[in-house]
Amino acid sequence: MSKSPNPIDVHVGSRVRLRRMLVGMSQEKLGEKLNLTFQQVQKYEKGANRIGSSRLYTIASILNVPVQFFFDDMPANIDISSLALAEGGVAEDDETPIVMDFVNSSEGLQLNTAFSKISDSETRKRIVELVKTLASATPEDQ
Repeated sequence: MSKSPNPIDVHVGSRVRLRRMLVGMSQEKLGEKLNLTFQQVQKYEKGANRIGSSRLYTIASILNVPVQFFFDDMPANIDISSLALAEGGVAEDDETPIVMDFVNSSEGLQLNTAFSKISDSETRKRIVELVKTLASATPEDQ
């Protein structure tokens, strides 16, 4: 029986993948900088293998982000106190997989990259409101 990955490891791994893709770095290149194979980087990104603290610090340096970046947007319903006892993992927020799939898609990366270049916070807020309005419109309204 295979053990399910720890949901925190899955989240941290997905954030490593997100940042790596945002900076345009391949798994091979990140692996070279870490003295690892790209397969090991894949395992980290999927949460199959846990990233140790010193390795996470090195990855943060390579990807030019603070270590906290990898824990940002952690689903609120992960009960840390029960993780050691959890056998089947912890349920994610229903929207978390959809959001991560989008963020990791080509369109999601392009949108995030372009959006992050908008320096005016009011403009960013208006874009978010526009997207929310478009998302809530029924197909016949569009």
